[in-house]
Amino acid sequence: MSRSLKIILFTVSGFVGLLVLAALALLFFVDANTYKPRLEAAASKALGMEVSIGGKLGIGFFPGLHLTLEDGRIRNRGTDLVSSRQASIGIEILPLLYQKVRIDRIALKQPAISIQRDSDGKFNFQKSEASDKPLPVLDLAKVSFSDGTIVYTDQQSGQGFEAANCSLDLRHLRLPGGARPDLMKRLSFTAQLDCGEIRKNDLTATDLKLTLKGKNGIYELKPVTMQIFGAQGSGSIQGDFSDSVPRYHVLYSLPQFRSEEFLKTLSPQKVAQGPMDFSANLSMQGKTVSELKQTAEGEASLKGENITLDGIDLDRVLSRFESSQNFNLVDVGAFFFAGPIGLAVTKGYNFASIFQGSGGHSEIRTLVSDWKVEHGVAQAQDVAMATNENRIALHGGLDFVNEQFNDVTMATIDAKGCAKVRQKIRGSFQKPVVEKPNILMSLTGPARKLLKKGRDLFPGGECEVFYAGSVAPPE
Repeated sequence: MSRSLKIILFTVSGFVGLLVLAALALLFFVDANTYKPRLEAAASKALGMEVSIGGKLGIGFFPGLHLTLEDGRIRNRGTDLVSSRQASIGIEILPLLYQKVRIDRIALKQPAISIQRDSDGKFNFQKSEASDKPLPVLDLAKVSFSDGTIVYTDQQSGQGFEAANCSLDLRHLRLPGGARPDLMKRLSFTAQLDCGEIRKNDLTATDLKLTLKGKNGIYELKPVTMQIFGAQGSGSIQGDFSDSVPRYHVLYSLPQFRSEEFLKTLSPQKVAQGPMDFSANLSMQGKTVSELKQTAEGEASLKGENITLDGIDLDRVLSRFESSQNFNLVDVGAFFFAGPIGLAVTKGYNFASIFQGSGGHSEIRTLVSDWKVEHGVAQAQDVAMATNENRIALHGGLDFVNEQFNDVTMATIDAKGCAKVRQKIRGSFQKPVVEKPNILMSLTGPARKLLKKGRDLFPGGECEVFYAGSVAPPE
């Protein structure tokens, strides 16, 4: 390199450096708090929300030029959307020479994020008035927070959750700008979210970890892991927003979870103990909860072996059932309902009272609960369990769209798979109606014994097979 070129480069570099130092000096020796109202107004205009800074506004240089905000708050639709004890906003230096402010990183300490959906289906992060203005270009190298809480409340469904001790590391957040309806198609990023605890009603999960990637309208959470019911669950969620109607695919498995931990959500007393395996593979599409329910397709399965039911001796009760008929088979069915089809079904059933007062315990050698979901209705495929002396099976469907039972029947099964006693449940999940046992079991004692002897005399006689699944009869 020639001597003259070196001198020119050195002079230009020195000039640029002086300009940068001048800009920094201006920032450092001016009280930043005098600009707080202007900053609040500019941020409020850019977001279309109410932005306020309750504490001090400061300027720092390490690591890199940044603004620090204390007690920052974003409000919209009359609710707090985000609040943070402290925020750090990184600013690129060179654009300041052209009187431009370019943010490259944002870090929050102890943020509280509250997402709410009102009764009209509007989220509190949506603008109060529809806007047809194009979205601005967004390019952030990093967004992070630590020791945060996330609260979600849905006033339409009455559901929600709260996550605590959360940290986020989001990288390469980019939005090219453009039409607002195309936001989900154009946004791209990668993120890692960890939460120490998640609570939903009486349900608690811990050590949630998930990785989220988004690009070209495809968002994939994989893997998603958490500790729940004494076991490590894992799965993935894919959301496809590339078309006009979002599509979702959910995979989840929870091997060897503790049944006693799960049933604590239904009954304070110890009802059962032993390990079980759960898995689900579901697809759905839609923009509302109702649309998602109506389009749900897939499978769900619960399996277990050597499970102990406390508070009832099923074999003793079933042996006396023909004479007493004071026991509902549907009570046993509630144990199936507590599996893959979730708490939505059992919330209207008094599960806590099922095994109270009868005494004893039961050994469940095998339990299988396989369901196929079509158009929001879970249809029993292979649902049965075997004790040391009996088999009990279930037929029918569960309509999650209308939240009601579809021709659900419980039955005790003989070695051929024929139903000995049947009992049905109908109505809504909230107020189920359990019908009386079938007419055969309403016969008098002698008549029942005569029929039983007749069946024993003709062992090859045909019967209507109620169950032909994978649960073998007791030996």
